[in-house]
Amino acid sequence: MLGVLVGSAALFIVLSAFNGLEKVILSMYNNFTPQLKIEAVEGKTFNPNLPYFKSLHKDARLFSYTEALQEKVLVRYGSRQFIGTVKGVSNGFLKNKQLDSIIQYGSFTFHSGNQSYAVIGSMVQNSLSVNINDQLSSLQIYSPRRTVVNSLNPADEFVVRGIQASGVFAVQQDFDDLLITPLEFARDLLHEPNGVSSIELNYNKRVNINSVQREVQQKLGKGFTVKNRYQQNTELYKTLNYERWFVFMILTFVIIIATFNIIGSLTMLVMDKRKDIAILTSLGAGKAVIQGVFFFEGMMISMVGCVTGMLLGLAFCLAQQHFKLVKMGGQMVVDAYPIALKASDFVLVFLTVAFISVIASGISARLSVKGLDDIKQEL
Repeated sequence: MLGVLVGSAALFIVLSAFNGLEKVILSMYNNFTPQLKIEAVEGKTFNPNLPYFKSLHKDARLFSYTEALQEKVLVRYGSRQFIGTVKGVSNGFLKNKQLDSIIQYGSFTFHSGNQSYAVIGSMVQNSLSVNINDQLSSLQIYSPRRTVVNSLNPADEFVVRGIQASGVFAVQQDFDDLLITPLEFARDLLHEPNGVSSIELNYNKRVNINSVQREVQQKLGKGFTVKNRYQQNTELYKTLNYERWFVFMILTFVIIIATFNIIGSLTMLVMDKRKDIAILTSLGAGKAVIQGVFFFEGMMISMVGCVTGMLLGLAFCLAQQHFKLVKMGGQMVVDAYPIALKASDFVLVFLTVAFISVIASGISARLSVKGLDDIKQEL
């Protein structure tokens, strides 16, 4: 019973911890990524001034409408170089009130007076050792000229623009190589006066995003793709899901070992009660009754251990939520391990233990009537 208790408690606690970590990671991801992202099926850029886009911009359900232009570039700071991605965004990008939650240093500032600023990812900052407080040193961004110039000087084949960094953000590896700049700066750097790489849409609360996605996709046709947050980064969602189920499988094996100890315990009990079993059958108890007795005992041991373990696991999770007992350590986004309780985890743990217990108890019950006729003859 103690083995099942510990296994059930551990499984419930770990699942709740993974739920909490998933919630934290996705909240950071969702703070940065739009609810819907429109991209062209062919080509890197498209014209954002089409009639439908103008009408979409006026949709009353919209919270923010952002035009974005991005491309791979070479970034230099002092003597160091880094291959990153510049992303120019329109003013609608700053409507996102959650941007401050991903800032590590500085602020999300794109304009101050007549000067433009870039907000850089932590990977850029670490690779180049950028000091955002040093106003005398700027980032030098190199982009190949669209009209190639045959020149003896290779530098003539690149457009070079300088910009100061106003802040450093951190989300995850896929985004931390970005340099987010005003759209006008990116247009000048990439020599793209009209086109954009994508249009990013965020909607007001209580708007059905799936319904809006189907509506926008239908209006745009096959020339464009409209992606929700899951489709924008399927690998992140899949990785989180796979990790959760791998841990679930590992801890399920622990529960299997603990539960199958019941077979050993009940087998010893059957051997000890052989004479009692024979007497019960002589009084009229059939094999089904004898098997039922041992099957019920096995299930009782498992279920008491399972329910008690889940209650202890729930108590620990509530204590972790309120008192932050287990710390993560280091420079993490959250101080202590996050916990998120889900009713589905209660059901999953209970059904897992119940299924394994039925098998273990069934095996033990069959052993209880094995050789019953020989026992009667001995008596």
